[in-house]
Amino acid sequence: MACNLQTSFLPALKFPAEATLDKRRGNGLVVCSVASAADSIMTESTPTGSAAVVRSRPLSRREVETSERKMTDTTGKFGRFGGKFVPETLMTCLSKLEAEFNLVLHDPEFQEELATALRDYVGRETPLYFAQRLTDHYKNESGCGPEIYLKREDLNHGGAHKINNAIAQAMIAKRMGRKSIVAATGAGQHGVATAAACAKLSLKCTIVMGTLDMERQASNVLLMKLLGAEVKSVDGNFKDATSEAIREWVGNLETNYFLIGTAVGPHPCPSMVREFQSIIGKETRRQAMERWGRKPDVLVACVGSGSNALGLFHEFIADEDVRMIGVEAAGFGLESGKHSATLAKGEVGVYHGAMSYLLQDEEGQIVGPHSIGVGMEYPGVSPELSFLKERGRVESYSVTDQEAVDAYQLLCRLEGIFPALEASHALAFLDKLCPTLPDGAKVVVNCSGRGDKDAPTVFRLTQGSSPGDHKRHPVSP
Repeated sequence: MACNLQTSFLPALKFPAEATLDKRRGNGLVVCSVASAADSIMTESTPTGSAAVVRSRPLSRREVETSERKMTDTTGKFGRFGGKFVPETLMTCLSKLEAEFNLVLHDPEFQEELATALRDYVGRETPLYFAQRLTDHYKNESGCGPEIYLKREDLNHGGAHKINNAIAQAMIAKRMGRKSIVAATGAGQHGVATAAACAKLSLKCTIVMGTLDMERQASNVLLMKLLGAEVKSVDGNFKDATSEAIREWVGNLETNYFLIGTAVGPHPCPSMVREFQSIIGKETRRQAMERWGRKPDVLVACVGSGSNALGLFHEFIADEDVRMIGVEAAGFGLESGKHSATLAKGEVGVYHGAMSYLLQDEEGQIVGPHSIGVGMEYPGVSPELSFLKERGRVESYSVTDQEAVDAYQLLCRLEGIFPALEASHALAFLDKLCPTLPDGAKVVVNCSGRGDKDAPTVFRLTQGSSPGDHKRHPVSP
């Protein structure tokens, strides 16, 4: 039976022992006594609607090791991050989803069906492409430098890594008897992937998208509609679309399935997305061993909220000799206030049902993110990436809008490949990374999506200028 959203009571917030509450406003953190299920999963709130804020002290080595041992999917916690910060109304639904997820992980029939879909429908495996001209571009005066490889997720059906997760979750939804899929999208790649998966499996599909993103990603909106999806617009961008999609989901929990596209939200959502994206790293390891007989030295991926980065990184977390670099969107600069660099500038809090780093102001209000890469505009980040960054396993850096645009043009002209503006952030960091690496080091960059969707934006901003020629045609606020 569908829950009554208007009379749901919000449970009190409980934070891990490692965290301390910031006692602003004189009374610490006070949770609203009454809220709808939809609103409470969107942000555990104070009476003024702010996100829960946690000020953290540095963890000792012993605490880090203890947290690492506790980092299991069964608890939904990654150290102090993750969890289920949701009202009781949603706990049963999430528990059923977790049980089904754990079942399909060990179900040979499901795994065979998924492997067939990934091979014959998605088009896996994707190539590990040696970017010869890009490699030559970054060689020093002595002709030395790292070798650069691209994991070509842009060649998947739908043009991005998103289909890996979408097809798997759509199959789970059908097993659970759900008839209607609800999803939110920013850049549109998850929306296209979900619409395609629903068309294949004969499921009703509703995609929620912010009006700002619909204008910037018009080609993907058209594709979603051609695939039979209903596209609903909401004022704002990806974070607003996610909130509205959650409302749509909880409106009928018995028939709706919320197909989340990135590694955020309450458990088991982050673990599910990461699991279904981890095929990226598994293929990369195997391909690297075949190509040069050892693991990559450095992995680089853009970080919006975390799905493509974890997809590449997860296979190598235990390999301490493999550097893992996440590149966030610095927008107009980290000090400008217009960026999406959550790992670099965020603080710990609860949003959309889980604890992670968040972009928030001094009052704990969510700060609207900005990036020229639409898919990176989210104020939170994966709980697992939050944990890996805190323990020092993942390095985090950021690049500006202009640097991403330059990298987009550079790959187009050197390799004949259109990278998504999201993936262009990872490519842009090669400018800073390559001069620091020894000759012959193997660098794998996750080209998480194709960039024909972004070509109008890039051309409008550059008007045919050469990469790096941003003084004539700067990206403007």
